[in-house]
Amino acid sequence: MGNSGSAVKVCTDHQGGINWLSLSPDGQRLLTGSEDGTARLWSTADSQCHGHFQGHESYITFCHLENEAAFTCSADHTIRKWDVMTGQCLAIYRGHTSIVNRILVAKDYLFSGSYDRTARCWSVDKEKQIQEFRGHRNCVLTLAHYSSRDVLEEEEEEEEEEKVSRDLLVTGSTDCTVKVWWVSSGRCYQTLLGHTGAVLCLILDAPNRELFSGSTDYTIRTWNIVTGEQLKVFKEHQGSVICLELVNRHLYSGSADRTVKCWLVDTGERIQTYKAHKHSVSTLKYHAGILFTGSGDACARAFNSKSGVLQKIFRGHKFIINCIQIHNELLYTASHDGTLRIWDIRGICKRNKRRWKKERSAQGRSSQKGSLSRLFNNKVGCMVQQETGE
Repeated sequence: MGNSGSAVKVCTDHQGGINWLSLSPDGQRLLTGSEDGTARLWSTADSQCHGHFQGHESYITFCHLENEAAFTCSADHTIRKWDVMTGQCLAIYRGHTSIVNRILVAKDYLFSGSYDRTARCWSVDKEKQIQEFRGHRNCVLTLAHYSSRDVLEEEEEEEEEEKVSRDLLVTGSTDCTVKVWWVSSGRCYQTLLGHTGAVLCLILDAPNRELFSGSTDYTIRTWNIVTGEQLKVFKEHQGSVICLELVNRHLYSGSADRTVKCWLVDTGERIQTYKAHKHSVSTLKYHAGILFTGSGDACARAFNSKSGVLQKIFRGHKFIINCIQIHNELLYTASHDGTLRIWDIRGICKRNKRRWKKERSAQGRSSQKGSLSRLFNNKVGCMVQQETGE
């Protein structure tokens, strides 16, 4: 395991904890949303703050960054859209009656989930609310979006009215349910029942028609998003499942039990447990064969995703790490201590690549030996059969 090392840069501009960190699709900018009620825009080229978005009347819970626009949601019940170049507030989306927990931008839609028990859909280019999704008995914590074109065959499509817009919204709530909604009508398409605790996180795999949900009931559940059928229950965690990451049919789950687990999606088998955290695992991200985690113990960690070996600990934060991002072999960690820290991970990535090449080479030699061994055994078997007359 490498030494902990120090951050390349520590950004201390915020006056309150950072609740979320978003990376633009082109990788040129980062957006932080803070308890101080402001959002800040950072360049990944020079790590400098190039924008300060002010206007919210309470803390920012979540943020989302596109290449040309930034979106923030707040405990002041509103969502705001900002111009990335000028910092100007372009739109204020009003309608929620309590804290807005989460936002999601997809196509021309802006989706939001709130403590007011509703999710809503807005036009990105206007301040107009398009749809309200009402039916949860408690707050909406997490969102996902897909199109029925991604999962349904033509003959499986629903009523004619739904064909106008085939977009669907998925919501997870503290009422222990997951709901799937038609965006065009606001009608609930499926209610997924099974969890006995709040649904904290969702991961969608639309091409495989699967949805993964993590809960305070210590489980992860897999659902068929067309039929609503519960497919599998992953039960080995001993605490709430806080975050999920899906990579190459491997599901990584971070938990309040201080571990991350890796599962084979197709079989439900747990193949690895990543330990060493001294508090809940609050966030995780997979990159180039390495699993990066952020924890309530104020440390970020890097694990070899295959072996589970801890490769590095990133120390310096004072409170929980709420979000991490990775770009150009730099690790960005945002914490409730109000700082954004930037770490160089080139050394870890290089070591991991070398190890991966060695393993592939060893596997190749082992496979070749195995083939020769099988050939030899087959020949011996044939000789035995000839001698015995079998």
